[in-house]
Amino acid sequence: MELAQLIKERRTVNAYEDRPVSVELVKELLDTAMWAPNHRMTQPFRFILTVGDGRKRLAEVSRNVAKKKEKDPDLREKAGEAGYQKLMGSPVLLTVVMKEDPNLGIREEDYATASCVIQNLHLLALEKELGMAWKTPAYILQSDFREAIGVEPGEKIVGLVHLGYPAKIPPAKTRKPLDELLTIIDHE
Repeated sequence: MELAQLIKERRTVNAYEDRPVSVELVKELLDTAMWAPNHRMTQPFRFILTVGDGRKRLAEVSRNVAKKKEKDPDLREKAGEAGYQKLMGSPVLLTVVMKEDPNLGIREEDYATASCVIQNLHLLALEKELGMAWKTPAYILQSDFREAIGVEPGEKIVGLVHLGYPAKIPPAKTRKPLDELLTIIDHE
């Protein structure tokens, strides 16, 4: 597939087949995705790959957070189960973590780099017929979640990536026309 076509056909996939994705394939994709622009070559990112039964620990944290968040006591169990199933429904959960540099300028560049890595991963996954969703749910800020996967103080979770063979690919969402977003300056 041509790069322009990959970019335009990329979708956020939220439904996956009950089919494992090999750790070797994920490692291959990450090894290429890391070739993102990185101004100072800080390579501030690291990855936590959660597969198989390892997902249960993260899903439990999601369940507990959803239950605490639900104000209606009659809906707590249902909310918790929905949170649990969302994580267990993804064959691969990849947490992308970055070191938070004390220098704000470097930290912003590092966040951009980590984001580019995720975008690269998404396009590479699509090329291998995998679906992906880049999520930033509120519970990734919770100490229970951070502790469950080993995120250290001074690190930021850039995203929780869901990855698997798509059960359903959603249609494209409309984008604003370029003319609404582009300003051209060609004079002093």
